[in-house]
Amino acid sequence: MNTTYFADQSSGLGAFGVNFQALIIQMLTFLIVYLVLRKYAFKPILKVLKERRDTIEAGLKLGAEMQKKNDELNAKTEELLHKAQKDADKLISDSRDEAKAIVSESEEAAKAKAEGILNDANRTIEQNTLKAKKKLEKELVGLISEATEALVGEKIDSEKDSKIIDGILKGKEA
Repeated sequence: MNTTYFADQSSGLGAFGVNFQALIIQMLTFLIVYLVLRKYAFKPILKVLKERRDTIEAGLKLGAEMQKKNDELNAKTEELLHKAQKDADKLISDSRDEAKAIVSESEEAAKAKAEGILNDANRTIEQNTLKAKKKLEKELVGLISEATEALVGEKIDSEKDSKIIDGILKGKEA
């Protein structure tokens, strides 16, 4: 064995069994592989990773924006539904009030018409009653005149006839 080899190994890193020549060759090989990989592999891989990261970030931003818009649309939809429900309730309430007013007006009109018909009927009854009374009076006057004529035996002039009949009628009314 070579004594210089053992001498190099006895001090420093050689004591641990490290061969400096092999270490330098390995370091040069590692450096060459690293430079080749950096030029031909790392840059494209890093580029793809950056593009993916950018795409993911854009997707996350878009997703956040879409969620925000969705929340805004949901809030707007909820507000519109609430307003539509309110408008529908008001419309129904107004319709009910209008229907009540129409029914009330119809009832008032029917009541007024019924009262008018009743008043007309009462006037007609009163007129018919007056006509019947007058007719009855005329017939009564005629009968009394005939009875007086039959009792007295002569025709009394119309003035005397009227006085006698009025007296008789007033006596019966009293």
